[in-house]
Amino acid sequence: MSVDTLLISYRLRADRLDEHLALLDAVYRDLARLRPPGFRYQTLRLDDGLSFIDVVMGPDLPGPLPSLESFGRFRAELDERCEQRSTAEFTVLGSYGMGE
Repeated sequence: MSVDTLLISYRLRADRLDEHLALLDAVYRDLARLRPPGFRYQTLRLDDGLSFIDVVMGPDLPGPLPSLESFGRFRAELDERCEQRSTAEFTVLGSYGMGE
């Protein structure tokens, strides 16, 4: 089974932070309820408080995300909430203690 990997980095507009955090929380609650096999999604918040990195791993990405209503709401105005945003595929060359 091939595992796809994506890294999404973005910086939010300060006035949209609370809205973004609430939308993101709803996505994680849905994922915790569904527990999709082989799917991993992690969000890192950087020290400036407005910059984030999402790491998405799993077979056949985007995996379960498009089927979640919460993710649809999260994505709906993402470009408007962000000052900047980029997406890149990557290959894990080594990992220790980060799951299977």
